[in-house]
Amino acid sequence: QVQLVESGGGSVQAGGSLRLSCAVSGYTYRPYCMGWFRQAPGKEREGVAVIDSLGWTSYAESVKGRFTISQDNAKNTVYLQMNSLKPDDTAMYYCAAEGGYCGTLTLARIFQFDYRGQGTQVTVSS
Repeated sequence: QVQLVESGGGSVQAGGSLRLSCAVSGYTYRPYCMGWFRQAPGKEREGVAVIDSLGWTSYAESVKGRFTISQDNAKNTVYLQMNSLKPDDTAMYYCAAEGGYCGTLTLARIFQFDYRGQGTQVTVSS
């Protein structure tokens, strides 16, 4: 059974940092594409970042230069380092995964990935 468990969310002031983690179990597919998307009340879901088994990455324009996605294959964990946080980054953040490599259009359909976690809340105050 595939499980994705997010952690690391919390409340920070604008300009602060958080690192989200997504621990993956039961998922052995290669290649794979994994990533993060977010959902804020009253806003559309937004794909944030993706990474695949070759280490290829893609980011939403709204987070480029501030967020970094990475992975530790030994720990089966994907991370999202978030720096220079803004109030607009406030949202529930979800981890998602599917088989196959990521592509240039992957962020737009990350919500359709085969697997996702329960989410972790990030709140940024001004």
